[in-house]
Amino acid sequence: MSLSLEQAQAMSIGKLAGVTAAELMRVQAEAANYLRNAKELKDWIDGAIAMKYEPKVSELRTQLGKDTGIINFDDDCVRVTSDLPKKPVWDQEQLSEIAQRIAASGDNPAEFLDITYKVAERKYTA
Repeated sequence: MSLSLEQAQAMSIGKLAGVTAAELMRVQAEAANYLRNAKELKDWIDGAIAMKYEPKVSELRTQLGKDTGIINFDDDCVRVTSDLPKKPVWDQEQLSEIAQRIAASGDNPAEFLDITYKVAERKYTA
């Protein structure tokens, strides 16, 4: 007899651990497939929600003059919230030039800028 996901979920972990390795692997693969399908369905529904409300959110952002932040409105009895966080993107080359100018003037760039160094793994291994 083949163990179903529902049967596996209803079993205690100790009892489930007692089934054959092949059966555990089969049920694990089935659960992973179920999870993947559920995620794809959620992403699909999220896309539909975004498509449904994007025009209203854009209109409200324009009316309120809010490029970022939280926008709330009601659609029937459902409260819709759109949160667009502020994520500034800085031109790294320009920031480097600014840091060099600060250093050239005799000041410490770290007093004005938060400086982070990153090394890509492939560059590090090279």
